[in-house]
Amino acid sequence: MCSLFYNLGRMAGPKIRKGKWLWQSLAGSETDAIAAEYDVGRDLAAEVARQVRVESDGDAAALVRRVGSRLAACVANKNRKFTFAVLEGAEPNAFALPGGFIYITCGLIELCRSDHDELAFVLGHEMAHVIRGHAMDRIVGDTAVQTLARTSVVRGALGGWLKRVGVQFLQSAYSQDREFEADNLGVSLVRAAHFDMAAPERLLKRLYDLDRQGRLSELTKYFSSHPPLSERANAAAQTAASRTASR
Repeated sequence: MCSLFYNLGRMAGPKIRKGKWLWQSLAGSETDAIAAEYDVGRDLAAEVARQVRVESDGDAAALVRRVGSRLAACVANKNRKFTFAVLEGAEPNAFALPGGFIYITCGLIELCRSDHDELAFVLGHEMAHVIRGHAMDRIVGDTAVQTLARTSVVRGALGGWLKRVGVQFLQSAYSQDREFEADNLGVSLVRAAHFDMAAPERLLKRLYDLDRQGRLSELTKYFSSHPPLSERANAAAQTAASRTASR
């Protein structure tokens, strides 16, 4: 993670180094880098709240926070913070911001049938994108952010950038390798938090069946834009089996 921030600093030039969040990551420890990343995510989260209604009350929000808290307690690096929120909307989707801000729509909760084990896999998958640095890579890899970084302090300006590009930018799929990596760590978090290890494969197989019936495209772009569901289900089953055998 520290190398990611360092490379961004080299790319951005001396002006960006004046930004507190990047300066901390360059001059300080991994703890400083994580704290700085959290500041970036918090700025972006404020803009997300302006674009999409956040459901802070109700059973769904309580369920997601409860499941998320169990997963977060199992993350090895205790400097990482995670915040879980439910977004209004029928289209099933989920995404993660740098710093551990995890979002899931009402539609995806319904698609998981409000099953806390299946939700644990979805949330764990998104948490993995943060832990592995994918969420931050997505932001700093955007051409507009690179341009912004050359001309001004990024922290505090990213909200305006997200306002222009829209939340849908955050909902696009990662590369296939990164999705499989997030699945793998997501399954590990499911195991560590003592959720049902069969849930990841169960969810992915059900979605695969929906896809074969031609119904998945009508339900969500979140899963259909990711790697093939059959491959993900098989990989999740293999990961679960290996984790169970290692107990």
